[in-house]
Amino acid sequence: MRNETGPLSPDPHQIRPRIDTRHNPHAPRHAAPASAPDAPGTAAGSRTLFTLRDILLWCVLPVLIVLGLRLFVFGLYVIPSGSMENTIMPGDRVITTHLSPRPIALRRGDIVVFKDPANWLANEGASHNSDRLIKRLIGLPGDTVECAGGGAPIVINGVPIDESAYLKPGVEPSRSAFSVTVPAGRLFVLGDNRANSADSRAHTNDGAQGLVPVDDVEGVAFVRYWPFNRMGWLSAHHDVFRDVPTRAPTG
Repeated sequence: MRNETGPLSPDPHQIRPRIDTRHNPHAPRHAAPASAPDAPGTAAGSRTLFTLRDILLWCVLPVLIVLGLRLFVFGLYVIPSGSMENTIMPGDRVITTHLSPRPIALRRGDIVVFKDPANWLANEGASHNSDRLIKRLIGLPGDTVECAGGGAPIVINGVPIDESAYLKPGVEPSRSAFSVTVPAGRLFVLGDNRANSADSRAHTNDGAQGLVPVDDVEGVAFVRYWPFNRMGWLSAHHDVFRDVPTRAPTG
């Protein structure tokens, strides 16, 4: 008798599940090869090394740049007295540029820091030990600076100037009368607080007529950095002197 049956059924023990990755998003399509740790000397491994070149580039070079700027470009000064009130106050700290008087020429109105030429600070009641002064430059070499006193304006080369933009409120341009012609290599300076400033007016009989040698100027102040609540730029007010003619020094 012939046994007629359909196709043979597969052995259930030999059935292997067939996973269709198209319908199973959790099945990995490709097996990623295991990554080995970066070996020393490889490009990736070398990124973690701090070489001598890196030390020079990121540590030594910035320090040298800062020191160079501090020595040759910028200066830091503490204001020793009240002679420049209210522009700058005693104890204020300012930054100056050493680029003046050379290579950048000085201008009338610049706030200059210079060596004390004849113990001027002794007459200003300085509250900070210093051998440097800070004043506003009024007369350049060749200028004739004069004042009739008693509230009259300062006159430079025959032109009266309006100093109300920087003089301390209530202070006269000069109570005393004077007339000085600035020779070559010298400067005429005044404080913004004329009532408490032993400046060029107070030293007209010191043998140099109270004039500051240009070579003693160490820089021009341009910003106050302390105290923080009054941090800001210091104005030279060059516009006050825009109508003053220039005269060549005679000696």
